[in-house]
Amino acid sequence: MGTLAAERHQSNILIVDDEPANLRLLDKMLGGQGYVNRILVQDPREVLSKFEQQRIDLVLLDINMPHLDGYQVMEQLMALELPLLPPIVILTAQNSKDYLLRALAGGARDFISKPFDRNELLMRVRNLLDAHLAHRMVQDQKAVLEEMVALRTRELHHTRLQVVQRLGRAAEYRDEETGSHILRMSYICALLARSIGWSDDKCDLILNASPMHDVGKIAIPDAILKKPGRFEPHEWEIMKTHAHIGAEMLGGDDSELMVMARQIAISHHEKWDGTGYPLGLAGEAIPLAARIAALADVFDALTSVRPYKKAWTVEAAVDLIRQNSGKHFDPALVEVFLQQLPKILVIRDTYQD
Repeated sequence: MGTLAAERHQSNILIVDDEPANLRLLDKMLGGQGYVNRILVQDPREVLSKFEQQRIDLVLLDINMPHLDGYQVMEQLMALELPLLPPIVILTAQNSKDYLLRALAGGARDFISKPFDRNELLMRVRNLLDAHLAHRMVQDQKAVLEEMVALRTRELHHTRLQVVQRLGRAAEYRDEETGSHILRMSYICALLARSIGWSDDKCDLILNASPMHDVGKIAIPDAILKKPGRFEPHEWEIMKTHAHIGAEMLGGDDSELMVMARQIAISHHEKWDGTGYPLGLAGEAIPLAARIAALADVFDALTSVRPYKKAWTVEAAVDLIRQNSGKHFDPALVEVFLQQLPKILVIRDTYQD
């Protein structure tokens, strides 16, 4: 017996008829033809429970039954909204056109007249099962392909995040900052984003885009990048180029992650009052992701030890942020920052240097 025939004969065939004699006859016909999984239902009220217990491949359904007629049973099955409903064959002694059209409109695929013709019955069952099994195979293959695409997408996303994190870490190492700064800053960004109503997906984006905010520092000469004192004017101009350089490094990829990473890289040194760099943007012209990153970055930088400075106290850093609300920082974000300060301090304590 071929594979298709073997699978067909293992199909679950649900037979619904209130007449025990009809059930016995159909059971004998199908059993004699090698169909091993025959489910006999005399009470149509049991049909739904049978569907919940196992996957049904074909339904042979009487129309005239007590409690629920065949039309009502079909309504129940249609209401399940299954991805692939098994074919329904109506068993009927009625041959009027209106009667049969109503059954077909209700979801029936075919009909068999009573009294049953054995050859006709077996041929219709075979053809409908073969068609259904083919549809199910296509659906199963589609599900497998969708899962493969989803898996590959997750792998690509993971790979991209690994590259992102390593780029960010490389920039921090050159600046003699720590990987913990990246973690703290990015988690604070995600916290602030969530607090202003961003979706989980967008919060995940800023969590993974913000570590690249200073990636352009990789191109800044050590004599400037690691200078312990104040910059000379020409040195400061060179230092400021890291924003443009970072955006250029992150160019060429239109994924949501890299688009946000570029926005943050080029705009996180802009200021609400327009006195920042490199473009002198002001207010809401500054991308919101960059405004969030600026606040998180400044707070963590102030409260962290650097070779050229001691760590500020939390109180001193918060005072500076308050004083610069509406100047350096988006005033609405400052309010959110202050509301979320206890959670921000938890992040700070969790990811210590």
